[in-house]
Amino acid sequence: MHERRIPEWLRHPPAPGIRGFATLAGLEAVVRGILISVFPIIMYRALGAAETVSSTYFVIGIVSLCTGLMVPWLIRFVPRRWVYTTGALFYVLGSALAIAGSPTMVVAALAANTVATVTTFVCFNAYVLDYVARVELGRAETARLFYSALGWTIGPVAGVTLMRLWAPAPFVISAVAALTMLAVFWYMRLGNGRLITRATRPPQNPLAFLPRFFHQPRLVAGWLFAVIRSCGWWVYVVYLPIYAIESGLSPELGGIVLSITNGCLFGTPLIQAWMRRRSLKQAVQTGFAAAGILFLAAAALSGLPMVAVALLMLCSCWLIVLDVCAGLPFLMAVKPSERTEMSAVYSSFRDVSGIMTPGVAWAVLQVTPLFGIFAAGGLAMFTASAIAARMHPRLGRARGAQPAPAGT
Repeated sequence: MHERRIPEWLRHPPAPGIRGFATLAGLEAVVRGILISVFPIIMYRALGAAETVSSTYFVIGIVSLCTGLMVPWLIRFVPRRWVYTTGALFYVLGSALAIAGSPTMVVAALAANTVATVTTFVCFNAYVLDYVARVELGRAETARLFYSALGWTIGPVAGVTLMRLWAPAPFVISAVAALTMLAVFWYMRLGNGRLITRATRPPQNPLAFLPRFFHQPRLVAGWLFAVIRSCGWWVYVVYLPIYAIESGLSPELGGIVLSITNGCLFGTPLIQAWMRRRSLKQAVQTGFAAAGILFLAAAALSGLPMVAVALLMLCSCWLIVLDVCAGLPFLMAVKPSERTEMSAVYSSFRDVSGIMTPGVAWAVLQVTPLFGIFAAGGLAMFTASAIAARMHPRLGRARGAQPAPAGT
């Protein structure tokens, strides 16, 4: 009788690599990309006014922020793989609630999707920091965005087009993609991540790691880059479709232009090559400054809707450049013993921007038309560019590498 042997790849699965994480990110791009242009429209239809949409996003942002900060505490009691799994299933729940269609269900659907995003994001970043070497983080970010390009490019226009043909269609596709993402996650056998032994017990208070974050200026600066970049995307994704509707343009225009500009994600290898010829400081500072100029130009020319939309599209291309480079200062500064906790802090940029942007937008709309939100976005970009000017010029370079030539 022959002994049955367990295959080697089952007994000792290969360590997850950049391609595996990029595949997960690509599937999540389908989950979120097909709904990103749908939610602002159905929220506006359900609630009836830009101010009400802003206040609703504000409340949901607070809920999501609290969720993200509690994830490290939760992972002390629930294995990380099950926390990620729960987050993925919240995507499915959000789609089911949206299909129900009532205003209350639409708001609940957005809340479920937002919680799903922050939960999976905390876990995803913790896994990346577990398995990807620090000097490889730039290549990992480029691969993540490149694999996400298809979902973010086709998704927005497909979402608004399918919604017009059959309202539940984008939500059904999103739910199926979420289940596929979950299947790939379990196939990768990431488990609960690598164990890092601490000298002391982790604090009982789930928020006790925040003082450690605020005492590390590089982490604070990197987090601010992520927050302000995300605020720029909020302005583009949420308020551009509303601007289009109020300007008499097509309701589908927001999804169409988002798909077009997200096509820049296919150029992320070129963006990385552009970054290599510069310091990380130069890349981040240039990206924020260019986005700020274009936001302000769109506000100044808001009386010409198509011109303003074109300027915002150019602005979004620079936001994609920032997607490649502006998250690296934070990730490169994280200590191995604080991966999960600082991943939770980093993930809060979505929620903080989700609180700040609609909050500021609500205040701006009390005194100016919608173009004031674009101007506020431009000022925020210039603030980030000023912070980037204080970065160390050698950050992001391997030891022994020569500095970028002046003027590149």
